[in-house]
Amino acid sequence: MSLAFHYMQLPREVIVGTDILGTIGETCRRLGFDGTALVITGPNAYNIAGKRVMESLAAVGLSSDHTIVHQSTMEYVKLAEERIAERKPCLVLGVGGGKDIDVAKLSSADMKIPFISIPTTASHDGISSPYASIKGFDRPYSVKGQAPVAILADAKLIAESPYRLLASGCGDIIAKYTAVRDWRLAHKIKNEYYGDYAADLALMSAKLVMKNAQAIRNKSQEGIRTVIEALISCGVAMSIAGSTRPCSGSEHLFSHALDAIATKPALHGEQCGVGTIMCAYLHGADWKLVKSVLQKIGAPTTSKELELDASDIIKALSLSHKIRSDRYTILGETGLTSEAAEKLARTTGVID
Repeated sequence: MSLAFHYMQLPREVIVGTDILGTIGETCRRLGFDGTALVITGPNAYNIAGKRVMESLAAVGLSSDHTIVHQSTMEYVKLAEERIAERKPCLVLGVGGGKDIDVAKLSSADMKIPFISIPTTASHDGISSPYASIKGFDRPYSVKGQAPVAILADAKLIAESPYRLLASGCGDIIAKYTAVRDWRLAHKIKNEYYGDYAADLALMSAKLVMKNAQAIRNKSQEGIRTVIEALISCGVAMSIAGSTRPCSGSEHLFSHALDAIATKPALHGEQCGVGTIMCAYLHGADWKLVKSVLQKIGAPTTSKELELDASDIIKALSLSHKIRSDRYTILGETGLTSEAAEKLARTTGVID
């Protein structure tokens, strides 16, 4: 029996600690990089971490340059690619939040240059996954980039970022509670490939965050590390699966639909968390547990807390199944009627 070709791209090194930005130069040397590095970062992240990263590179004899991005759009990806072509670096370092890392991830992949992920926030699982959320494509969901060759996460730096970003990251992790159920359902109904290891890794990450909700809310060192490691594990799960399947299901389709229709969407992980409550209900899973954990963490559980109208929630639920016709979920192929969507949102307390 022959096996289908299955390619996995995983980080070579993962470093999580406190006050470790100064070690990035040594890490690059240890990984064999020699020459010029390009740091892709945001304006705030440059002052918070980018300068220190460049100083660490200089300390081991690696020259570096930087470019500032303001949004995760194709415009900034192209600008980054132009800078890569101009500077010809041996390595790209994404330093900052999700948008900075996503632009670094996709531009480096397009230019066939390895990249290192250095997150300053823990707002979603893009810090370690090979997928990037970039605006400007004809689809609202993630596109394939490449996995980082290394991840360096400074827990102290992440703890100092706004708590809302950490809570959003928790929402994105807890979303695996329904994403894995959707993947398993697609395997049963559509005979889609399903990988036990990737699924279990993603689900374990969600369970650990749910178990440590109070420690996370207290912003304890243990809680912060749990979120960081869970986000990294989710990224690895996607690399092993060869798709976003173990980490993105009906709850993510709901979030993408909100992005498309809402005047001012909330954070990705916040929307996914609320979507998980409702999609867990559809699965017959413990949606009340999901809701209570999100409340304990301090993440939104209602449309009001997302600062969205009830009509946005209903419309997004009704449109979710159309976001990815190739991705079968509990929403089915025909989706929910407006009446069913409203009933679901009211029953779970997402809308009044």
